[in-house]
Amino acid sequence: MTDQPDLPGGQRPQDTAVVVDLSEYRQNRDPAPVTFHRRELDAILRIYGRMVGEGEWKDYAIDHLKDRAVFSVFKRSGETPLFRIEKNPKLAAKQGAFSVMNTHGLIMKRGHELPQVLKVFDKVLKLID
Repeated sequence: MTDQPDLPGGQRPQDTAVVVDLSEYRQNRDPAPVTFHRRELDAILRIYGRMVGEGEWKDYAIDHLKDRAVFSVFKRSGETPLFRIEKNPKLAAKQGAFSVMNTHGLIMKRGHELPQVLKVFDKVLKLID
């Protein structure tokens, strides 16, 4: 006894292949998460290395979510992030895909190009009298 239906003449059905439209398959599967590209991550890690050398930052975390990528910077690993560098492609045509936020969620700088946005971390030397 088998699960196969009986065909006339005692024949067994051959294994049949199912044809799937590739575009339908791509739409149905989970979308790939948003990630930082190599050059973007290089620019972020350059700033991170400088700040670690100055003793201001100690740890980081990278999150790749469905709608955005987040690079979080910590003073201590058990605390909330000091800064979050976000890449949100949905905002690319409007305000710019990149933004830097502080601990409270206030957007410090936003723009279309990451190096320009990261200039918020450049320190200006001031003369003290």
